[in-house]
Amino acid sequence: MASPNDNRIIIAIGAGLVIIAAIVLALVFSGGGDQTPEAPPASRGGLTVDLAEAPSLEPTRELRCFVDGQFVGMATLADCAQRNGLATDALDVGLDATGALAAAPTAAFAPPPELPSVEIDEMEPAPIEENPIRPSNPQPQAQPASAGQQCLRHTGSDWRQISSGMSLNACVQALYSGMCVRPGDAQYGRWGGSTLRLVPGRVEQSGDNVRFRTLAEQDRNCQFPSL
Repeated sequence: MASPNDNRIIIAIGAGLVIIAAIVLALVFSGGGDQTPEAPPASRGGLTVDLAEAPSLEPTRELRCFVDGQFVGMATLADCAQRNGLATDALDVGLDATGALAAAPTAAFAPPPELPSVEIDEMEPAPIEENPIRPSNPQPQAQPASAGQQCLRHTGSDWRQISSGMSLNACVQALYSGMCVRPGDAQYGRWGGSTLRLVPGRVEQSGDNVRFRTLAEQDRNCQFPSL
């Protein structure tokens, strides 16, 4: 039969094992099951994205529609694309000069300005010499500048004359050589009775200030190699 001392030793060892087991179990549960998942980086940084708050263009929403550079009224994106003869995704959507949401083919947000009401030459006539001295043996005269066409630039508020007589190619070069515009922008000029319009990648020409056709392509250096 075991002595009382042996029983006390066995009880002490058993108690120690129970305590060790309890400590191990406590460490396991506290380090695993009760751990809270780490918050995502976006939440820690205070950034939240709610797709419901993202701006969107509803199919039924009407916006300002431009066709051939002219404002034609309010229309849905699909209707505006149909009026332009284009697919819906071929239209640019952005803010026009009034700050309103608008849709149009690339670089057609800026409509053509009103044509000059008075010819620039009539407003600023060249001075005429009184009693000009004529040589006794006149030489053949060079072709006068008026044989060309008047070249005008629209500055945003009025028309400014570049030349009273210039060829079409020379007028385009004088107006737009080295100049590029961003999508949605356009720069206008006049050559004789035609309106010139610089848009991204090309310069266009119109005889009625409404329908434009490509006149020359523009390269990456904002030049016109074909001219």
